[in-house]
Amino acid sequence: MTQRVQALSEELRNALKLLVREMRRDAAGDESGLSLMQAYLLWAVEEHPGIGIAELARLQNVRGPTMSGQVKALEEAGLVERSAPFPEDRRRSGLQVSAAGAAHLRRMRAGRLDWLSQRVARLRPAQLDALEAAIEPLAIIARP
Repeated sequence: MTQRVQALSEELRNALKLLVREMRRDAAGDESGLSLMQAYLLWAVEEHPGIGIAELARLQNVRGPTMSGQVKALEEAGLVERSAPFPEDRRRSGLQVSAAGAAHLRRMRAGRLDWLSQRVARLRPAQLDALEAAIEPLAIIARP
């Protein structure tokens, strides 16, 4: 690995850490009443309709009981619903985002997009060009 790659990697790590910190700070000010974990879970259920609690726990790298409590809170808030039990395993049911959950996700995305757009709007034209050019390489880096 070249010294340039290592230096760029460190700079990118620091910039992303700051950006994520600011995004979390903004999310903490969200008046939805959801914790950051619950928001992530709502997004995960939307991305993987029918996902089970055990799968969600593995995806989020938390224990099953912790996940059960988080999902229960989302259910009680009317944001997720359980599907009918699976025929091959009657103990297991999948999760799906409710209509209220989908509306909540739309509001959260709109708020986050607005927050990020305000930050991006502060950039000079040359910085906007650089950001636009960096989107594709960042997407490549983000892929497993």
